[in-house]
Amino acid sequence: MVSPDKNQSGVVVFILLGFSDYPELQVPLFLLFLTIYAIAVVGNVGMIVFIKINPKLHTPMYFFLSHLSFVDFCYSTIVTPKLLENLVVEDKSISITACITQFSTCVTCVVTEMVMLAVMAYDRFVAICYPLLYRISMSPKHCVLLVTVAYSWGIISSIALTYSLLILSFCEAKIINNFVCEYSVFLSATCSDKHFSETMLFTFANLSALCTLIIILTSYFFIFVTVFKMHSASGRYKAFSTCASQLTVVTIFYGTILFLYCIPNSQNSRLVFKVGSVFYIVVIPMLNPLIYSLRNNDVKATLRKLMGLKIISQ
Repeated sequence: MVSPDKNQSGVVVFILLGFSDYPELQVPLFLLFLTIYAIAVVGNVGMIVFIKINPKLHTPMYFFLSHLSFVDFCYSTIVTPKLLENLVVEDKSISITACITQFSTCVTCVVTEMVMLAVMAYDRFVAICYPLLYRISMSPKHCVLLVTVAYSWGIISSIALTYSLLILSFCEAKIINNFVCEYSVFLSATCSDKHFSETMLFTFANLSALCTLIIILTSYFFIFVTVFKMHSASGRYKAFSTCASQLTVVTIFYGTILFLYCIPNSQNSRLVFKVGSVFYIVVIPMLNPLIYSLRNNDVKATLRKLMGLKIISQ
């Protein structure tokens, strides 16, 4: 393992220990994470392909879902390969440049996913509460605008937080008991004043999380009110079934964030935090396409059609 100091070129390096405390689990964890990553890649890319080839899926809801799958694919690809590498190699070092690059791209994906989930909740709100205005409110032009806002805010947040790190000076390398370059990694390694950086993190993290969560909760509050006013049981079931997948994804996504960052550290061991981070970073990108595909008849029909065509061709 590389010693915790600057390398010969004078570039600061971090040592991401990951799961080095459990050497007997290195190989099993590698196989587990590799399997999860493969499922995440196939699931998210497959979801994008299904939506692209099936005309029935060319609707605003699936348009947003395709972008959510793209963000999940990028997110898992940014982090998981480095995690897999650290499980099998002895040199677990990463340069400060590579670490900041990983962090900035992760911020872009995470914040974009937050906004995308809020957009999808708003889409369901308009579809259920104002069905007659749905085609106007969710026109192709408006859908592209909403997706652009999601990516733009993700990029803006990433630039702001990355800038708050670039102005810091790092006096020495640091051994990090983690497997990913989080904001706390840089703050613990800097020898500069951290007040501005901490303020930036607090502002953008809370602004993104609170605003998107308020939009999601408000949308589903009015959805539930509208659904309970329906006289038809079949109508209520249909309305709830269209929201079930997204509610599951939102619950898992925000539930994990709240578990990791809102519970006092004294109640969390370092191992529990690592496991939670793995679930948040590695597992959720795999779960999202599975949840949407298993609970969605249109997606399942597309999959059966493709499998049928393959069998016929053979």
